[in-house]
Amino acid sequence: MKCSVEISMYPLKKEFKEPIIEFIKNLRKHSEIIVKTNGISTQIFGDYDNISQALNKEIKSSFKNNKSIVFNMKIINSDLQEIPIF
Repeated sequence: MKCSVEISMYPLKKEFKEPIIEFIKNLRKHSEIIVKTNGISTQIFGDYDNISQALNKEIKSSFKNNKSIVFNMKIINSDLQEIPIF
């Protein structure tokens, strides 16, 4: 089943950029998912199981390597990679 995830990461410390960049780079190592970024969030597209495995691994790694981090996610059971033109 295809799905789309929008995820935002909020490290609760002054040096917040490095953990975010590391998280995104690690997600991009998973060749079976598509990762797109913008200034507000990261979007992930692909098969639900592949996305779940990648997120589980990388969120766990972020939690282990950083003291306090908040993740905010929206998940839909559809591929929203294509933006409809109205």
